[in-house]
Amino acid sequence: MDNHDNGEVSPVARGVRNAVSDRSSSPDSADRQAGSSAHPQGAAGEGGGRKRKRRKRRKRGVYLSGPREAAPAGGVAVEQEQQPVRGRPAIRRDQGAQDDGAKLTYAALDLGTNNCRLLVAVPTRPGYFRVVDAFSRIVRLGEGLSAEGRLGEAAMDRAVAALKICAEKLGQRQPRRMRLIATEACRSAENGADFIDRVAVETGLTLEIIDRQTEARLAVAGCGTLVERGTEGVVLFDIGGGSSEIALVDISRHRTPRLADHIVSWTSLPVGVVSLAERFGGHHVTRESFAAMVDAVSEMLDRFDDGGRLAEIAAGGRFHLIGTSGTVTTLAGVHLGLTRYDRRRVDGLWMERDNVDRMIDTLLSWDFEQRKANPCIGADRADLVLAGCAILEAIRRRWPSERLRVADRGLREGMLSEMMAADGVWRRRRRTGRDA
Repeated sequence: MDNHDNGEVSPVARGVRNAVSDRSSSPDSADRQAGSSAHPQGAAGEGGGRKRKRRKRRKRGVYLSGPREAAPAGGVAVEQEQQPVRGRPAIRRDQGAQDDGAKLTYAALDLGTNNCRLLVAVPTRPGYFRVVDAFSRIVRLGEGLSAEGRLGEAAMDRAVAALKICAEKLGQRQPRRMRLIATEACRSAENGADFIDRVAVETGLTLEIIDRQTEARLAVAGCGTLVERGTEGVVLFDIGGGSSEIALVDISRHRTPRLADHIVSWTSLPVGVVSLAERFGGHHVTRESFAAMVDAVSEMLDRFDDGGRLAEIAAGGRFHLIGTSGTVTTLAGVHLGLTRYDRRRVDGLWMERDNVDRMIDTLLSWDFEQRKANPCIGADRADLVLAGCAILEAIRRRWPSERLRVADRGLREGMLSEMMAADGVWRRRRRTGRDA
């Protein structure tokens, strides 16, 4: 869990909304890899000066790195900053770059059942953006919700503390446009609207509770570039804390730049990793209790009538699954044997059917303490990861696929992409020939 000052902050101007319609050691990685602007790459003769400046920065406790772009497989290019040297805060970007890009800064916040996440980014070349600030914290807002029907006081306190940090970051960045959403926990809780009012009073942030269809669309929008050429159909799923969104995407005909335009059917299951773990237990999971979780989710999927869409496409070789959630990124990290979660290696990774089978079987063979000790799971997810695997297994049974693509991205990236596209920032950059 991130260590930040949870004190009072100066509120951001309340009620800012945009015109767009309606994931510590765990795989909540954006806060560990916030982007930075490039410092100029000078001529060779200027190397000594750069080194002296760098030494001075280090003496002040600042570590500045150049830009890095995500691997092409990742789709959305995120030029990211180096991890800060231990004990030294990372600089977000230099002052010149901040002044130059201030008018083109966008922000997206997603308050879910389990996590509070923020991304601040600037558009670069068409279809791409660079993250300049980020935050992610597991707050478990939906803790106890399935049993009580209400958000608990301790859970709300945790969420408000995280949102105050987000408000401070937004106040510093002053984004041109931002979208701040809340999902299943606030949708379904009896006191969800009251909590939104409390957030506005204590942080100055006005959160928008989105419906399930909008949530599914944003997840698709955030993962569009992970669908490679030649693919005819995709089932994209987002396993959340309190709900799981599933979208069927048919791109067998002409494909437009907006993947969300090709959604032919969608559903939202009223179950996520938190609610399923609370129902069946998350600490001690046997193969029998795991099978019971899979069956419970499968029954929900059986009630989803997709009209046979994608059936013919799914039977061919040009079909695959895309998973965007802590469940699939965790599986990917364990599969890769990472000693520390690394978004650059996980986002866009392909996992074959046998790989997924083996990872689920491995997690089932571990007890709670073994799951907790794994650096890609950690204490925050040790009691939730097998519930997520059960939801994943039910989806795989309904739509069998030889391949699963892992996405460490989702709603925030979808919001950023939609806002930037709506403002035409990439069209203007194309006309002027600028390529950040």
